[in-house]
Parts: sequence; structure tokens; C-alpha cells
Amino acid sequence: MNNVTNDIFYIGVNDHDLDLFEGQYIVPNGMAYNSYAIMDEKIAVFDTVDANFTDQWLANLREVLDGRKPDYLIVQHMEPDHSANILNFLKEYPDTVVVGNNKTFGFMANFFEGLDLGDKKLEVKEGDTLDLGKHKLTFVFAPMVHWPEVMFTYDSTDKVLFSADAFGKFGALDVEEDWACEARRYYFGIVGKYGMQVQAVLKKAAALDIQTICPLHGPVLKEDLGYYLGLYNTWSSYGVESEGVFIAYTSVYGNTKKAAELLAEKLTEKGCPKVAIADLAREDMAECVEDGFRYGKLVLATTTYNADIFPFMKHFILDLTERNYQNKTIGLIENGSWAPMAAKVMKGMFEKSKNITWTDTTVSIKSAVKAENIAQIEALADELMK
Repeated sequence: MNNVTNDIFYIGVNDHDLDLFEGQYIVPNGMAYNSYAIMDEKIAVFDTVDANFTDQWLANLREVLDGRKPDYLIVQHMEPDHSANILNFLKEYPDTVVVGNNKTFGFMANFFEGLDLGDKKLEVKEGDTLDLGKHKLTFVFAPMVHWPEVMFTYDSTDKVLFSADAFGKFGALDVEEDWACEARRYYFGIVGKYGMQVQAVLKKAAALDIQTICPLHGPVLKEDLGYYLGLYNTWSSYGVESEGVFIAYTSVYGNTKKAAELLAEKLTEKGCPKVAIADLAREDMAECVEDGFRYGKLVLATTTYNADIFPFMKHFILDLTERNYQNKTIGLIENGSWAPMAAKVMKGMFEKSKNITWTDTTVSIKSAVKAENIAQIEALADELMK
């Protein structure tokens, strides 16, 4: 078993059978469902795992317990990839006290009809503590990061923050990959809308001496915690992580693509620090959303389609706006053979978004890129470089 500290053990599992996490996010390197146990005078288990891994998880737990019985099951998050085995756990360890907050137990009743914990239920409030002997736990509520019942647990003895879904990422733990790339896609896909709530919990975390973060997905974080906290601060405040421009396009016959690629060339020639470009119909939409939030400037290029815009562009913009897209500069490239509508439709889709700066130049193509469009693209590139 993996030790997090002398008394804290990792008992989670890796899932390489999953094709779509939460029914929508591709996970080429699988997924980890993390669970932990603190071995002390009293034993606390943190969260269970996905329903497909009951036996493996209970075996991991048995190995750590080494004949002892757990005193507490701390439920930090009721999403089924973490809560599915509460009932199976209680069948094996019926004397365990289940720890949660008022909302936790409300969700528990939704998922497990007829579950009666009787006196084996400990309802905690923000700031409440639990004494395991050597280890002292404090409960830090994190509502809407990203469900209403979510809470973190801070162990002041080993200075460990059990952070529920925060600081998680896609990918199983037996695969080596860059943390930020898959943590960013995970964050903006799943938590992105709730930046204000993440900011609130980061302020609470700033008051704690944290040396280790134990999330429910992804690796345990021990080194360079300022890096991870800094990224979360940037992401949740909708700041600019990377200076540069992201060009997102859809194209039917290649003409809009040609305009997008020409803009990328011009920006590169003019010394833009980073130019990212994506065909929304062919690339992973969650990665495109991630890049939409990552860079300070965004260019949207699409065709007029059924007096509206091309479906993949519509999907992309909705994914941005429903995640509280804000604080960005946006430029538009539209194409329309007889009644160009795309720029007007795209602009209208951001009407509720805060702090959007629109470029003065909008590139308007009629069917194919012509000399006047090349001049507009040059002007748009100059504006984006200001």
C-alpha cells in the first residue's frame, strides 16, 4: 500500500475500462478514484470509490486495516464515483460512524433509499473538529466545488488537506503525464462555472499550513504546492494563464479554415508568444474549452448556417458561456455566401458574459477569401498584438 505519511494510506483504484468520465469527457489514460485511511487510535476512511471497483477497494482497505475496524467513514462528496460503495462498506463494517454534513445526508437518502444510519451518523458543521488520537481533523466546507455538499478535511497533525474533487485531474495513477494539461481540462469541464466558490475556499485554505493535498482524482500533491494553488487561483478568477491567441474555427469547404490559418500565420510572423488553433468539429471539445479559458485572446471563425452558426461553434460558445466565460478579448471571422449572420449571432451569444472586449475588426468573407479579407485579417492580427 502507498503511504501518504506515516499514518495516512492511499487505498484508491485505477480505472482503465472507462470510455467517458461523467458520460462526456474522453479519458484516454483512464481515471483514478482516490480513497484514504488514517490509522490512529481511531481509524478514519475518506470516501469510497466507483461501483465497478467494490472488491478491489475493500481488499485495499482490509490490507491497511490489518484486522482492525474503521471508526469513521468521512464522506466529503456524494457523487457516485466516490459514494457508490457506502452501503457495501457498511455491510462489512456496520459499527462505523458515517461523517457528513446536513446536505451530505440529504443526498445519501436520494442515492440509498431506506438507508437508516441510526446512531451511526455524525453530522458536522463548518469548522467542527474530530479527534482520532494523534490526528486532529477540521472540516472545511466547499459548497459548489462542485456540488452543494462538498467539504474538505484538514489534518493539522500531518498538515494534509483532503480536497475532494478540487486539485483533481483526469488520468489513472499508473500513467505518467503532465499534471496541468489534464487538470486544466478537468477543472474547466467540471468546476469551471464555480470560480467564485473556488475563490472562497482558496481563501479558507490560505489560512491553513498545508504540506500535502490529497484529492479524490489524480496524484497526491506534495512538492511545489504554490504552483498548483497558483493555477487554481488563475483558473477560478478567470485570469490569463498563457499570453497568446486561441483560434477556434469550423469550416465546411475549407475557406473559413484558410482564413483561420492565415490569421495564425500573421500572428506568428508578428511575434505572438503563442498561437493555438483548433478545428472544433475534429478536436476534443473539452480541450478546446480548456484553451478558450487558458489564453487571454480568442478568435472565433465560422460559417453562417441555417441563418445561425455552424453546430460545433454553437456548442463551443455555449460550453464557454455556461462556465462563466469572462475577462477576454474576442475577434470574429464570419463566412456567408448570401446573408452573412455568423458574427452577429456569435456576438449575441456572449451578451451575458462579463468583461468581454471585442476587436474593432471583424473579418467578413463571402464564400472565398479575397484580397479585402486578407487586408482585414492583417488588421485583426495587428489589433490582437496590441
